[in-house]
Amino acid sequence: MSPSESPAPLPPTALWDCQAPLQRIRGGHRNRAFRTQGAEPQLIFKSTRRSEAALAWLAPVHDAAEAAGFAVPRLLPSRNGRLCEAGWTCEAWIEGRSFPAAGLPRLRAALETLHAACAGLPQRPGFASARELLARESGGDIRLSALPREAAAACREAWHALTHRRETAIHGDLNPGNLLRCPDGRTALLDWDESRRDLALFDLGQLGPVDSREWRAILAWEVACCWELEPAHAEKLLKQL
Repeated sequence: MSPSESPAPLPPTALWDCQAPLQRIRGGHRNRAFRTQGAEPQLIFKSTRRSEAALAWLAPVHDAAEAAGFAVPRLLPSRNGRLCEAGWTCEAWIEGRSFPAAGLPRLRAALETLHAACAGLPQRPGFASARELLARESGGDIRLSALPREAAAACREAWHALTHRRETAIHGDLNPGNLLRCPDGRTALLDWDESRRDLALFDLGQLGPVDSREWRAILAWEVACCWELEPAHAEKLLKQL
């Protein structure tokens, strides 16, 4: 760090009445995260770009996820009653073991139960579904105007092919890295940052084989979502699209 640079701000833990030391958690590409050390209950603090309204939208989705059998890291309000303070959230630490990729197909019934319960929820504030992005330029982490014109057109073409599919609230980033096997036998579903109302395919398509149109729609979303935040990854995916 140069003398002119200042260290990145740390989460305002006192606003959650937390005085425990923090340990940085590595691995996230888009957000910083810290875990408390030496105190109970253990907490996780994460940086976020989401609005208070977008964070509050998660509550009924988490209700439905728990009813479907998942463990969920609930967002905890600060002493001010807010879910976000100075760009940081706080949630409970969930203990568990790594989740095997081979176990993903066994989540289908629980995910379909979650999707059915959330079918009537409105769009998450600040987000847009693939169908909405056929006519809109941005939503969530996607800004189609930032992509080359041909790339944006390819993404929209891939999504248009599936506009007849059902929409519901989805997790949006379903992969083994966001899953844990809990000691009580439940599966913990972590990191709801990309959750939104969208095609159920974007969750269920991670569980098993998909056809060529489904694969293109999923790939197009990954390209558009990563274009500005993970450009090298997005450009590699665009070659496949």
